[in-house]
Amino acid sequence: MKPIEMIAWFNEGEYPIPLRYRIKSEDMSNVVVKVDRIIFKEEEKLAGNRMFLYRCEGIINKSQKIFELKYELSTCKWYLYKI
Repeated sequence: MKPIEMIAWFNEGEYPIPLRYRIKSEDMSNVVVKVDRIIFKEEEKLAGNRMFLYRCEGIINKSQKIFELKYELSTCKWYLYKI
């Protein structure tokens, strides 16, 4: 679960919609990944912390991959959960 920088769309009273994120790779360069499709989203609680879980699809290293993103409501932070 790595923290990421996210560009997202927020509608009034709805879930945030992730558009693209940036993460540091192992060689310390920045990698930008565009979210092509949101497969599903759900709300979960971890230790009383509300989070939104998104399963998304996008191109990572020139191949189509499925990954999971989490948005923590209390801190307004985004995380890359699974690739």
